[in-house]
Amino acid sequence: MADTEMDIDQPPNEENNGTTTEVRTSTGAVAVRSVEGWIILVTNVHEEASEEDLQELFGDYGDIKNLHMNLDRRTGYVKGYALLEYSTQKEAMAAIEGANNTKLLDQTVSVDFAFVRPPPTKGQQGRGGRGGVAKGGRTRSRSPRADGEKDEAKDD
Repeated sequence: MADTEMDIDQPPNEENNGTTTEVRTSTGAVAVRSVEGWIILVTNVHEEASEEDLQELFGDYGDIKNLHMNLDRRTGYVKGYALLEYSTQKEAMAAIEGANNTKLLDQTVSVDFAFVRPPPTKGQQGRGGRGGVAKGGRTRSRSPRADGEKDEAKDD
């Protein structure tokens, strides 16, 4: 295990405004690396597709470290999606850009990153934690005052 070397991606470049450039998916979410590599999700895979078909289509974009196709237990056919792992972000991006919306056994496959960090929603931008109003619109309860008096703003 100590003899193996792991490919390490370079950190993102800094732009002039101080933010980092991050790889984004087609939906705007930020792509993130898994523990061992960059995993892409291939959807709309034909039920009779084989691992060799996927190796042939995606092998041109880089060295595939791992390929996983789930099979239906009852029928034995592919469930319609596959996961492929590449060592580097560059290979994964090339596979996404090159194979997205291409034909595989007469079906158009969609390709994107499997692991993403979603973009912040309008209510979460610039904030961290759980401060403020809870999801239900209810504020947090206040602790009673030390002198035992009620808060004057509340006349309940």
